[in-house]
Amino acid sequence: MRNIKLTIEYDGRRYLGWQRLGDSDKTIQGKIEGVLKQITEEDIEIIGSGRTDSGAHARGQVANFKTASTMPLDEMQLLLNRYLPRDIIIKELEEVHERFHARYNAEGKKYSYYVWNAVIPSAFEGYHTYYYPQELDMDKLQAACERLVGTHDYIGFSSLKKSKKSTVRTVSEIVVERKGSILHFAFVGEGFLYNMVRIMMGTILDVAAGKIPLETIDEVFANKVRANAGATAPALGLFLDEVYYPAEQK
Repeated sequence: MRNIKLTIEYDGRRYLGWQRLGDSDKTIQGKIEGVLKQITEEDIEIIGSGRTDSGAHARGQVANFKTASTMPLDEMQLLLNRYLPRDIIIKELEEVHERFHARYNAEGKKYSYYVWNAVIPSAFEGYHTYYYPQELDMDKLQAACERLVGTHDYIGFSSLKKSKKSTVRTVSEIVVERKGSILHFAFVGEGFLYNMVRIMMGTILDVAAGKIPLETIDEVFANKVRANAGATAPALGLFLDEVYYPAEQK
């Protein structure tokens, strides 16, 4: 059996997220598996590096699947991109070691989040940015980003009610860049909890807009209460940019 690694780009607006749902064909995983079954004549299950929310996007989602097909990878990629919807693109196919697992071998991820920060919304950018018209204090915004970096228990910045597994994560950097009305945030870490990037993003904006004090971040780390953090930013501004693997498993 061959083990095939996929790098995938998609616009998530029309979909209910990454994970296949039994009662819907509106998922990224489901669409790709359907086309793979069509071209390989096998029941294929693809393993993603993680789930993306309904409406969220990806430039570098990674997945893998096992197949007995001997079809050349360039032909497989061509057929996948021919039959998949135009908002799902297979950027790369690579045959990898049989033990490669897109989820369990991942050692880090990079997400981007885009905010349209102006009084007047944009007719074009509105599909992939969060319209946030409030005036922002950039010093407070930067301070909030810095407070959220480090190794902490992030359960208060997630939608998890509780977890049997550790909710301690390391966020190595949160970088913000402004170009005109667009704020681009880059989040890099070893892994992120359910809705963690979106809740951190909402908290950063609420601090910068003066809705909550900067000290709220420290309080949430201490008391682990989700309700004390900022709002959950919507999915439309979120992109999974890259998944990191050990060098020998890339």
